[in-house]
Amino acid sequence: MSVTSAGTRLDTVDSCVLCSRWIEFHDEAARVALVKRFRPLVRSLARRYVRPTVPLEDLEQVASIGLLKAIDRFEPDRGLAFTTFAVPKILGEMKHYLRDTGWAVHVPRGSQERARTVEAGVSLLTKQTGRAPTVGELAQHCGFSDEHVLDGLEISQAQASVSLDAPSARDEGTGGSRLEFLGGDDPGLALADTASTVSRAVEHLPKRERRILHMRFTEDLTQAEIAARIGVSQMHVCRLLRASVQLLGDHLADHGQLLG
Repeated sequence: MSVTSAGTRLDTVDSCVLCSRWIEFHDEAARVALVKRFRPLVRSLARRYVRPTVPLEDLEQVASIGLLKAIDRFEPDRGLAFTTFAVPKILGEMKHYLRDTGWAVHVPRGSQERARTVEAGVSLLTKQTGRAPTVGELAQHCGFSDEHVLDGLEISQAQASVSLDAPSARDEGTGGSRLEFLGGDDPGLALADTASTVSRAVEHLPKRERRILHMRFTEDLTQAEIAARIGVSQMHVCRLLRASVQLLGDHLADHGQLLG
């Protein structure tokens, strides 16, 4: 028979006694009474860790799991108050949850810890020196290599994300979302057809002229540098360039295309 069947009012029973009833007799009513009694504590602790990306409801559920674990593992004979034992368990459960799910992208646990160490180092050194620390200073402070410091700084950016449907800072009250301001016309696309056409036209030029055009417009060499490479005067290079461009223009005009 359940210990509580005798009519004892559980809301007046000491928490340690309720824990003993659950542990010794598996009195489910005692366990439920403990959960109800400490629900305000669970909510209070959960509110400490609310973030834009982590709803209070989720944190309360996680904190409740921590409470249940504390109830199951509490040892009344050790003389501790239940809350003294339960609060660290509840907080630990929430911190574990936030470490695993509070990142915008998946990051291995070791990398998360490194990022947090680097962030703490940035905060401390900034307070001490009044300026942002260098990578070398962070490396010395954290005991990491420069590469690990840089990784930690980059990984920290994975801790926050913003929905594309969220209002943009640029909308000035018009209700526009961030998605509406992403992307745009790529000027390179408009030049793609022209570049393809010019490339085919260049094939009709003599080999030396093709080489000169490549050096001038692809390698971005000066006329003097081109002249030194091919063994002619700069003036001659200038004439060859003008003649090549004129030939290209004539060829494109003959085929219904225009340069410009």
